[in-house]
Amino acid sequence: MSSIEQSGTFTLGHRSVKRVGYGAMQLAGPGVFGPPKDRGAALAVLREAVARGVNHIDTSDFYGPHITNQLIREALHPYRDDLTIVTKISARRGDDGSWIPAMSREELIQAVHDNLRNLGLDVLDVVNLRSMLGIHGPVEGSIEEPLTVVAELQRQGLVRHIGLSNVTPAQVAEGRKICEIVCVQNHYNVAHREDDALIDALARDGIAYVPFFPLGGFSPLQSSTLSGVAARLGATPMQVALAWLLRRSPNILLIPGTSSIAHLHENLAAAELALPDDAVKELESVATISAT
Repeated sequence: MSSIEQSGTFTLGHRSVKRVGYGAMQLAGPGVFGPPKDRGAALAVLREAVARGVNHIDTSDFYGPHITNQLIREALHPYRDDLTIVTKISARRGDDGSWIPAMSREELIQAVHDNLRNLGLDVLDVVNLRSMLGIHGPVEGSIEEPLTVVAELQRQGLVRHIGLSNVTPAQVAEGRKICEIVCVQNHYNVAHREDDALIDALARDGIAYVPFFPLGGFSPLQSSTLSGVAARLGATPMQVALAWLLRRSPNILLIPGTSSIAHLHENLAAAELALPDDAVKELESVATISAT
């Protein structure tokens, strides 16, 4: 049995959470749209994650839409006292499954209420404002207007803590002038290191960094290097990628997602994987390998 205790803990909002959590996005249907093929299996994965010690779950009401939050409520409500559920707002889904910016005041307020209703909560633990200035990656521009709305909802008691997602360092700095920011959630992995300086700066201030897509955007050569390290260690590429992230900085919190209990167990086992120095050195070279 894997033990995520070995990964340690870090403060997220008002709780200390284990550094290996769970991302619920993949519980929805293909393209994160519609219901899962096997609802029972999705519920089982959520219950198994918590049974294995996970106390940080990442979700959003635009996954499905509404599907993953409804699954979380069905599987886990009433929630354990130590469970932190982090959601995100600022997008909606088109009838074709497209991702549409939803950053107006009315849309943000509605999104918070949708999350509350579908999760069965009176207050949301952490709400990440995801910048939709760029759908596929961070784009510079002010986030003051939408973040001010979220801060108002926090003062009303509907949101405990606020985070940011898909943002640049400049936007993080802007956000921290508006309200306390407890976490930043961006695309980052051993091959995509653009946020290195940001991670270190956040660590100094005790702010969590939550990377997504631990295997996203690798070139074939980068993937082959990672796979070679994994084969030598008797691990999967995902386990090695997650273990590297855990080693990278103590403020990194992982949210690997899966709809399979077997894969859930593999992901959680990354907490036990000790990377030898030679493996770390080889992995560090992945970012310099051309992505072409």
